[in-house]
Amino acid sequence: MPAVKTKRMPRAVREQQMLDAAVQTFGQRGYMAASMDEIAELAGVSKPLVYLYLNSKDDLFSACIRREAKALTEAVRAGARPELPADRQLWAGLTAFFTHTARHPDGWAVLHLQARTHGEVFAGEVAAMRAEIVAFVTQLILATARDAHRDPDLPAAEVSGLAEALVGAAESLADWANSTPGVTARQAAATLMNFAWAGLGDLMAGRRWTPPEDDEDPAGQGAPT
Repeated sequence: MPAVKTKRMPRAVREQQMLDAAVQTFGQRGYMAASMDEIAELAGVSKPLVYLYLNSKDDLFSACIRREAKALTEAVRAGARPELPADRQLWAGLTAFFTHTARHPDGWAVLHLQARTHGEVFAGEVAAMRAEIVAFVTQLILATARDAHRDPDLPAAEVSGLAEALVGAAESLADWANSTPGVTARQAAATLMNFAWAGLGDLMAGRRWTPPEDDEDPAGQGAPT
């Protein structure tokens, strides 16, 4: 009787197993401390097979960054449905962001902590993802301006700055939410909406905060006497 042949696992499935193991290891132990041996063991494969599929530790780390960045941007875009009003789009996008980072804390650690501190190539991968999210948020802010029916004609630099500030706040808040027991994605999103939306609403309505007229630039002053 001929021997029963076992079905070989497709390459794509095997590679995802390796990436899953690598993201967990890099996210929890850091890039420098992670070893190919432990990644291979966690994935249930031999170390030579990891090298065969993904070439080197650097290439494996880059593959992890690309996969996690793609998953995060897709989650945010899918969450903020374009048929919703601007505030609901932002709320849905933020909720999707915090839901994803909470469900994938190791992936978020790879993107936000590890990739930024271990070389220009890795940091560049994350910067590209971040630029895409900032561009998306910029469009939401412009949509908010249109919804306000005032067309406040915000300068491009100001819109860009607002988007950068909002994304930066979301990144910091995701770290806080993931390290604070009991904080849900919905609570994190509501915290940021309460912080940002009221200010955006005032801005769109023409109620701007301005520095006092007698306020001087502290950078141009010497030390107080």
